[in-house]
Amino acid sequence: MSLKTFVKNRSHLFWYIGDLNQVSDDFVLEQVLNYGDFKDVKLLFKIMGIHKASTIFNKQIRKKRCNYRPEVKNYFKLYFKEYA
Repeated sequence: MSLKTFVKNRSHLFWYIGDLNQVSDDFVLEQVLNYGDFKDVKLLFKIMGIHKASTIFNKQIRKKRCNYRPEVKNYFKLYFKEYA
């Protein structure tokens, strides 16, 4: 399964985006970690790779403005530290 197929099959996570073909890996990761269930997260890691997801996540949380909810940010900081 490709990332585009993954996004199209989970359009409920991207309901406010007009063109689902134009979403970036960063945006997809952010939406799935914040609003997806763990089945979505596991499938995204399988498609994207856990190391790439970890790299993107760590880059995002270092920015001054971070869109992750505090509990999601904390959980995935610990998760990636253990598994990536």
